[in-house]
Amino acid sequence: METKQPIVNNRKSSMMQMVPVMFCFFAMGFVDLVGIGSNYVQKDLGLTDGEANLFPSLVFFWFLIFSVPTGMLMNKIGRKKTVLLSLVITAVSLIVPMFGNSYAIMLIAFSLLGIGNAVMQTSLNPLVTNLVSGKRLASTLTFGQFVKAIASFIAPYIAMWGAAEVLPTFGLGWRVLFVVFAIVGLLSIAALGATPIHEERPDRASGIMECIKLLGRPFILLCFIGIMCHVGIDVGTNTTAPKILMERLSLPLEDAGIATGIYFLFRTIGCFAGAFILRFVKAKLFFAISVVMMVFAMGMLFVCDTLMPIYVALALVGFGNSNIFSIVFSQALLSAPDEKNEVSGLMIMGLFGGTLFPLAMGFASDGFGQIGAVGVMAVGVVYLLFYTLKIKSINA
Repeated sequence: METKQPIVNNRKSSMMQMVPVMFCFFAMGFVDLVGIGSNYVQKDLGLTDGEANLFPSLVFFWFLIFSVPTGMLMNKIGRKKTVLLSLVITAVSLIVPMFGNSYAIMLIAFSLLGIGNAVMQTSLNPLVTNLVSGKRLASTLTFGQFVKAIASFIAPYIAMWGAAEVLPTFGLGWRVLFVVFAIVGLLSIAALGATPIHEERPDRASGIMECIKLLGRPFILLCFIGIMCHVGIDVGTNTTAPKILMERLSLPLEDAGIATGIYFLFRTIGCFAGAFILRFVKAKLFFAISVVMMVFAMGMLFVCDTLMPIYVALALVGFGNSNIFSIVFSQALLSAPDEKNEVSGLMIMGLFGGTLFPLAMGFASDGFGQIGAVGVMAVGVVYLLFYTLKIKSINA
């Protein structure tokens, strides 16, 4: 009887520790406000698509710079302190827009948001391994992605709520989104800071060259490009969905913003469903089904000019793209079991695709309209279709 009480206490303690960690996953989703945010900044400042798409590109540029150094930082100060640092940077990025809406201020805000998210993406998942392990780890990380997706889903609706001048006394309009997320971010800092988490000894530090050399392995390179395409499609849809409705149906941004919400709604549903589907369906088959959904969606976005078919296409992209990252990431880790730290850093660097795709889409849409932006995303989908053939026959 004496041995049971510590087990119960440990379970309660683990649950209490997991709550603030899930708050952090919610904060991780703040980065997706860049899609709807860049559309409102474009409207406020009269920017071209190329100028406006600099914002999401800038956010994801920092993943190229900070992912590997963050791994080194974790080995020096620990995972929890690194996550706390990322939350502080994120909170600052959300406070900056309260002081104005100029192009320079928004560039600073989105840059800090990208830096904070790069540090958080690299450090939060390893922190979870200090609380759960074995079979529970995969399901916990998947649930964390589901919590993250909730923040992504509600961001457009908070922005539309603010744009409707629900809070005119603040004079913030759609930027009330930053106020709401900043409050949650500060609560996350307090909750995690007050939560004791025992960490094992630091992993071996990884250098930049150790990560880059792994690209010499064909399958690792395929996975790296796959991550870039996944994030490019994600950020591209986030940014372009309202513009498609505005161009083809002449809707105002306040109404077109719901397109982003539909995308994130089905991405959220996909994250939640994927945690269960992958228990029974092999990764290769589920990946193939997901990519085929996006193939049909791209075809619809090329030709459809009525509301419901466009919504259906965005729903297909959202559900189809929701589990691509987890499958590609796990495939990369399983291909190099003795170099997980290096592979993890390299895959996070692949989020740099969120910089390249929006830039290309912005220039393409300036020249050919939103059909040009859809064409750029379609290139990423075609690559993922090719990658499907290379997936190993194992469960992710």
